[in-house]
Amino acid sequence: MPEPIIFEETVSYHLAKVATAFRNSIEQHMASADLHSGQVFVMIELWRQDGMKQIELAEQLNVKAPTLSNMIRGLEKINLVRTKKHSKDGRAMTVHLTARGKTIREDVEKSWIEVEAECVAGLSVSDRFVLFEVLKKLRGTYTGQKVEEED
Repeated sequence: MPEPIIFEETVSYHLAKVATAFRNSIEQHMASADLHSGQVFVMIELWRQDGMKQIELAEQLNVKAPTLSNMIRGLEKINLVRTKKHSKDGRAMTVHLTARGKTIREDVEKSWIEVEAECVAGLSVSDRFVLFEVLKKLRGTYTGQKVEEED
């Protein structure tokens, strides 16, 4: 019988622990903007392209439609987005930033700078570069997107 795995000595274990801690950090930093960690990524996509179809937004974020619907409902409750039927496809919904959704970007950017500083504190410039490249590759592994296709 093979030796039992020592979970704490695997990359996957540490990646999962870091992901949880990082998500908690985003939650803490984005609380001042009334955003949860998943919602901030919806806002980032809409700041890039306002009025996206809900299904396109779900694909871009790599989340299931019901998960995105819950996030959008929460964003609607705090008046950051609104939804409406697509002009050419009445079955599809599009998601639009409200005036408040547009103006909150500055506050989110300030908080994001704090998140980024916390994330890379103690890393050298070369460590940051390597980490960035490795994370892009891992993201590609889990989303099916090639690194070349990334933003």
